[in-house]
Amino acid sequence: MTVGDQLPVRRRVRVEGIVQGVGFRPFVHQLAVGLGLAGLVGNDGRGVFIEVEGTEPAVRAFLAALESDRPALAVVERVEASPLPVRGDAGFVIVASDPRQGRATLVAPDTATCDECLQEVLDPAERRYRYPFTNCTACGPRFTIVTGLPYDRAATTMAGFAMCEECAREYADPGDRRFHAQPVCCPRCGPALSLLDGSGGVVPGDDALAATAGLVRAGAVVAVKGLGGYHLCADATDEDAVAALRSRKHREEKPFALMVADVAAARLVAEVDPEAETLLTGRRRPIVLLPRRDPTGRVAASVAPGNRRLGVMLPYTPLHHLLLREIGRPVVLTSGNVSDEPIAYVDADAQERLSGIADAFLVHDRPIHVRTDDSVVRVVRGREVALRRSRGYAPEPLLLPWPFPRPVLGCGAELKSTFTLGKGRHAFVSHHIGDLENAETLQAFTTGIAHFRAMFDVTPEVVAHDLHPDYLASKWALDLDGVELLGVQHHHAHIASCLADNGEVGPVIGIALDGLGFGTDATLWGGELLVADLATSRRVGHLEQVPMPGGAAAIREPWRMAAAYLQAAYGGEAPAGPWTSRWDPARTRTVRAMADRGVNAPLTSSAGRLFDAVAALAGVRDSVTYEGQAAVELEQLAEPDEDGSYPAGASGSGVVDDPLVLRGTDLVRSVVDDLSRTVPVGRVAARFHNGLADALVAAASTLRRRHGLDVVALSGGVFQNALLLDRLVTLLELRGFRVLTHSRVPPNDGGISLGQAAVAAARDRADH
Repeated sequence: MTVGDQLPVRRRVRVEGIVQGVGFRPFVHQLAVGLGLAGLVGNDGRGVFIEVEGTEPAVRAFLAALESDRPALAVVERVEASPLPVRGDAGFVIVASDPRQGRATLVAPDTATCDECLQEVLDPAERRYRYPFTNCTACGPRFTIVTGLPYDRAATTMAGFAMCEECAREYADPGDRRFHAQPVCCPRCGPALSLLDGSGGVVPGDDALAATAGLVRAGAVVAVKGLGGYHLCADATDEDAVAALRSRKHREEKPFALMVADVAAARLVAEVDPEAETLLTGRRRPIVLLPRRDPTGRVAASVAPGNRRLGVMLPYTPLHHLLLREIGRPVVLTSGNVSDEPIAYVDADAQERLSGIADAFLVHDRPIHVRTDDSVVRVVRGREVALRRSRGYAPEPLLLPWPFPRPVLGCGAELKSTFTLGKGRHAFVSHHIGDLENAETLQAFTTGIAHFRAMFDVTPEVVAHDLHPDYLASKWALDLDGVELLGVQHHHAHIASCLADNGEVGPVIGIALDGLGFGTDATLWGGELLVADLATSRRVGHLEQVPMPGGAAAIREPWRMAAAYLQAAYGGEAPAGPWTSRWDPARTRTVRAMADRGVNAPLTSSAGRLFDAVAALAGVRDSVTYEGQAAVELEQLAEPDEDGSYPAGASGSGVVDDPLVLRGTDLVRSVVDDLSRTVPVGRVAARFHNGLADALVAAASTLRRRHGLDVVALSGGVFQNALLLDRLVTLLELRGFRVLTHSRVPPNDGGISLGQAAVAAARDRADH
């Protein structure tokens, strides 16, 4: 060591990223003390500010460790250091937060209970034994309780709970894992549980958890106030209880999610591979779609009727851990709402809206500031694919390789609504809002935007929206004053979302398959081949267009699409088949006449409607009770080892004026031929999937020759279909393509807002 290395130096350090609410200040304090450094650390609106003083080698080691040894929940995006005059400080301290720097820091998502806290909760010798709100700097509520920044207790919904002496001592002790843990509490000073009856009266008794467990085991439906809202809980092994919940919630067939106590319990009802286990047990704790053990005999048939998969999650709060242990069996844990409404999260509203569903309410007195549904994921090709990005993920931003020249708001779509705020290199994709079909969900949408704007100090100058004139989010955007409006075509937004998800700019061959999206020619698109980058998009191919008899009625009744496809494939000579006896002859004639004359039968190139048609022809589903049901069930019936494939021809050269048109009617004819020969439905379903994948690969190869592109981006709700996605990616890669798929945001409309924001930013960059 040189003489110079022994001289003291002082540095001002700025750390940005997710560094508040994750134990970063205590980590900095312990790191500095361990290296013999003096100075200070605090929070402000931009992140963490530090002043550190000591020898040059010790300061260098300190700066390196800020990134390499950071707390598990921290995301360090930037560390900047600059010299300061030496002051001769005697120690290292945590100072009060400074709110003067604006609000540009990041907020951590809510995080599952850590092992140390869980051990405390289960240990009779600990003072937090069986306490449902135990947390530390490594776990617990974050996003759902934050009301403002900097992240301090006063800016959370814990502000009303004054710490007792023991909690205050932990909070102030640099050697304790609860050092500056803002939600720290215990049974003496923190939130408490109560059990209410169906009319809101307090149920007598000292143990609300045990009483709740008894009700659930006896077949009751209990509304449980959790982390981001209310759930409805029922015994998943009790057919009567689950059927009652389904009836009261008006949720006819859509699968319910399950919560089980641990991985061992999950393996009793589903197949859990290593990738799924990592997701189940990780800090985010989403619902994971898993292959069902058939038959399990451990869950009621009404949990997921006719479904080969179960949505399974593990407990992520001490409340859930304790409740699952008390009940001793799997439970249905579904969003606390009536179908199509946003999840309830305010106590009075929950008791009003859920009183006709729940027999009792397990509540607590810690307010929820932001309603947040559970996230849903599945594993495809060994990779996590988000289907609903919410609790545990939001509001952690996507860090992009390119900047937003101006602050941007992407308003998203109508279904599976999210919004995205873009600023700097951050894309803040919101939690799942729901389907914007009523005033309540629109209110959740606008309230969420206001909260994100305030929390991340983003004032949008550009607002991007879908082209569909009837989408509520688009109508809301078009009523705004003082902003630049940008309409983004739905399927371009899908492909741009996939590009942003992968940190790419294009150009690519984009394959966008979904239910419906408003096209630039005023028809309903949904099976699109694009040449696109972030800024521009050209439609160079699509599935052939067929009428959609009855408009929206054809979505609810897939047999209408089957009739339309038969009309398109065979004209007036459509063959008879099993469907002939199932469909009402008079209604069938009416629907075919509508399709033939184009009366209330808009043209669509939708891949989702093609799946509907095939499902109806195969007898899988003539009508649906939730979005995508026919396609989901068709996928599940497909025999995974079937290699046969139906051929589909194409016309056109693959340019804007002469687009490549893939003939879905060819696939339908092959389906009809096999069904007439009584080929098993599982084999027909597989051959259809394989045929569509083959047709798309052939189309991509044609477009590669035409446009010189060898990267393909896949997006749209149809790519929630793991069978189609796996086969298509495999075949494309065998042909030498590089394939981009979704991971961080959903391929469905939950990713649209990110795509809109990315398009707006790219056009801004091109203009400047």
